[in-house]
Amino acid sequence: MAPRTESLHVVGGTRLEGEIAVLGAKNAALKHMVATLLAPGTHHLTNVPRILDVEIMGKVLEHVGATCERDGTTLEIVVPEVPNPEAPLDLVRQMRASILILGTLLARTGEARVALPGGDDFGSRPIDLHLGGLEDLGAVFDLQHGVLRATAPDGLHGADIFLEFPSVGATENILLASVLSEGTTTIGNAAREPELADLAAYLTAMGAEIEGAGTSTIRVHGVDELRPADHHVVPDRLEAGTYIVAGAMTGGRVTIRDCIPAHLRMELSKLGDAGATITTGDDWVTIEGPDRPEPIDFATLPFPGYHTDMHPQMVALLSVASGTSIATENVYAARFRYIGELNRMGADVHTDGQHIIIRGVEELSGCEVDGCDIRAAAALTIAGLRADGTTIVVGAQHVDRGYDGFVDNLRSLGATIDRI
Repeated sequence: MAPRTESLHVVGGTRLEGEIAVLGAKNAALKHMVATLLAPGTHHLTNVPRILDVEIMGKVLEHVGATCERDGTTLEIVVPEVPNPEAPLDLVRQMRASILILGTLLARTGEARVALPGGDDFGSRPIDLHLGGLEDLGAVFDLQHGVLRATAPDGLHGADIFLEFPSVGATENILLASVLSEGTTTIGNAAREPELADLAAYLTAMGAEIEGAGTSTIRVHGVDELRPADHHVVPDRLEAGTYIVAGAMTGGRVTIRDCIPAHLRMELSKLGDAGATITTGDDWVTIEGPDRPEPIDFATLPFPGYHTDMHPQMVALLSVASGTSIATENVYAARFRYIGELNRMGADVHTDGQHIIIRGVEELSGCEVDGCDIRAAAALTIAGLRADGTTIVVGAQHVDRGYDGFVDNLRSLGATIDRI
């Protein structure tokens, strides 16, 4: 029997109005779940989104011996004294964040067996930076039949590591491995993302000694052991940003609560340039969208630059701008699959190498499109909110990987949207 396909049916033409709150960041919660393996005992994570990727990561942890129980947005994870050093092939291949179990299991058990990770297909994303940093710490790798076997024959030890690119995943993997290593580790050109700083805060609560998280140089003083801890996951800036762009797309007025506006500084700045009126407080953002956006240029970069995961949503918005915009994708080489689908709706968007030329049109037309990954599905839904007629976004399961209550939240703002 063929797998059931679910789709989102969006009727355009309604201005979004109202307010919603967002939950914890997917890109933080998944990493915190892996980090629990560093300390045997009972951990509690709060503000955890109810999304598919969290379920998958929970199964990964259960395979290595932990137990995971959810109560609403609270996750209780009980970690055994001796985890199983092998992660499950089928689950790891579904989600790229699972590669972080490599450094974690190396630190706890001295070995790890992990399949090369999967997740959304954005072209070539090698894990060379991960492996090079872990090798500097004393790891030895052997790849056979798609499974990476890691050992640390002489244990993990501190090292001075400089990353060629401020990779979030590589920085996290090295950080997770180094907290239990002998001596001091310095990570130069480290990623500065808020989710990484939140991971460091959680590890510190567990007893790790970390300096400089959130800056380009992180210093870790290895400790002998860590203890379980409780932690409130940092708000999801990508979830907040998606709903903010949705409000702007419809010319509506939307308030997002329980977020951190400073984590969206560049994205909000670009929306302001596009004609939106933005008001912020400590933990909320209100956006009033223009009748029609102004054209702008933007380029994706590591934090504090424009986030690559907000690129498709912004391109959807600019597809109806009053002129030509140019977007430059500097992080993922092949994140353009959604463009053909957006053009099916009447957009005029084309690529030239890593550049995207967006010639704004007056109107989009609803049709059936393929939401091929998390952010593409969200972006096409946003386009559908403004399009004439009904847009059918096939692949609702992709939205489930990154958004808790996506349909309900849009409905509460006045959108006409159903999941079929």
